[in-house]
Amino acid sequence: MSDIRRDRYGSDSDILSARLSSSSRAAPKSPTEMLQPEVVPPPPQRSRAVRHPLVIFLNFVLTLVIVAVIAGGAWLFIGRMQFNKPGALDQARTVSIDRGTSLGAIADILTREGAITSKWLFMAGVWMEREQNNLKAGEYLIPAHASMRDIMEAMVGGKGILYSISVPEGLTSQQIVDRLNADPVLVGDISEVPPEGSLLPETYKFTRGDTRENILSRMRRDRDRTLTDIWNRRASDSPLKSAEELVVLASIVEKETGIADERSRVAAVFINRLRLNMRLQSDPTVVYAKFGGKGKPSDYTLSKDDLSTDSPYNTYTNGGLPPGPIANPGRASLEAVANPSRTRDLYFVADGSGGHAFAETYEDHLRNVARWRQVNGGNGGAAAADAPDAADDGDAAPAAPVPVAKPKPAASGDAPMALQPDQ
Repeated sequence: MSDIRRDRYGSDSDILSARLSSSSRAAPKSPTEMLQPEVVPPPPQRSRAVRHPLVIFLNFVLTLVIVAVIAGGAWLFIGRMQFNKPGALDQARTVSIDRGTSLGAIADILTREGAITSKWLFMAGVWMEREQNNLKAGEYLIPAHASMRDIMEAMVGGKGILYSISVPEGLTSQQIVDRLNADPVLVGDISEVPPEGSLLPETYKFTRGDTRENILSRMRRDRDRTLTDIWNRRASDSPLKSAEELVVLASIVEKETGIADERSRVAAVFINRLRLNMRLQSDPTVVYAKFGGKGKPSDYTLSKDDLSTDSPYNTYTNGGLPPGPIANPGRASLEAVANPSRTRDLYFVADGSGGHAFAETYEDHLRNVARWRQVNGGNGGAAAADAPDAADDGDAAPAAPVPVAKPKPAASGDAPMALQPDQ
């Protein structure tokens, strides 16, 4: 029975402790004593491990970390708000960033120009967005009240002020280099003049600080890409053997006429002549033979004596195509040569209205020449031979080519040769 009690109520020692604790408080000796509060036992003594210096230090560090995290979070929240809020600029302002400028230097420039209010906040925001290596040089128009984020995104996207340079069709490579060198916004020197016909004349956009060599590289890439596309779409019966021959003939067509509707028909005349082994007899090739890439001086008039210039580029004295392009043709002239008009024309001459009169036969051509003489004040064939090549200086005006005449029957099996009408 006693064992059962011990199991229900605990061991004898436990029972005894409970009784002692319940009777530990002495019976009060007086009513006053009864009113006194019971004495609370002292708290348990802290563990020695808790009082160890290392534990105390770690608790201190942990506290600092928690405080730092809370403070950092608050700073990030406030900083992000400042980074995204409208800026202090009252009106738009232009800011120029040179190539190789560091993030700190960019922040200094923006601060100096009043575009941002805090250099360090801007740098911190850029670092937080991991864009510190993506800011691009250029000239930027900072809108009024643009935020730091707006400015950063504009520089990351390279959304600077765009400039443009227009390169007319038919310029030589030397003339294109001269035009690039004259541009005040582009920088850097051009190491060498590109090969003739290797550039695509178009309008090219760029930002301040862009280099002249970069523009030339873009012109080369655009020309190669355009030429490949057009060559792959050429007429199946084209007598041209390579894409480079297409460029050569396109450069001649480019210099012969500046009228868009005429290009494919002028190209057809030269294509038909190539098929018949007739000499091309193109004035612009004589100009190139005489002056090269520098171009004909504006005050120089091409004469009949120039037609005998000793040069492989002279298509009056040499058959077939010249050894290379005489200019940089545009996209339209390349297209015209790749897919010329389906005509039998072998001749063309200026018609006095800015265009040309075309003919299939020598007789029709002579009548066109007669009309040209009337328009030109009766100065006839010699005047046609002396007419300047207006397209040589890059203008859009059409050229006045030398009239080509009926081929004389070949002797000893030679290919037929086109003669001057006054010979």
